[in-house]
Amino acid sequence: MIRLTLYTTLGCHLCAQLEGLVHTLANDEVALERVEISADEALAERYGVRIPVLADRDGKELDRGLDPERLGEWLRRRGWLDEAALAAWLTPPEAPRATAAYRRHGRRYLG
Repeated sequence: MIRLTLYTTLGCHLCAQLEGLVHTLANDEVALERVEISADEALAERYGVRIPVLADRDGKELDRGLDPERLGEWLRRRGWLDEAALAAWLTPPEAPRATAAYRRHGRRYLG
C-alpha cells in the first residue's frame, strides 16, 4: 500500500482532481492522509498558494502535481507508477469514425 499525505483545504477542487489522478496512476492501492491547512496558521502560510501538495513518507513533496507527466515522474522515482495507466492517460482518444450522410424525402440524415 502506498501511503501519502495530501495537504488540502475544504472545497479544494484541485485537491480532489489530484486525488483521483493519484489513484489512477498508482500501481498499488493508495492511502491518503488529508491534512487540513486552514486549521493551522503555519501550514496555511507554508502551503496556502501551493496546494494541492503530496508528500511521501520521507517528506519529499510535489506541489501542484496536476500535470500527469510530472506526477507520473514523481511516482516513477518511488517505484509507484503504473506505466500503462500513464500511457493510456496521455494517449488521445481515437476520433470517431465518420459515417456517411444520406438524403431521404429531401432531408439530410447522418448514417
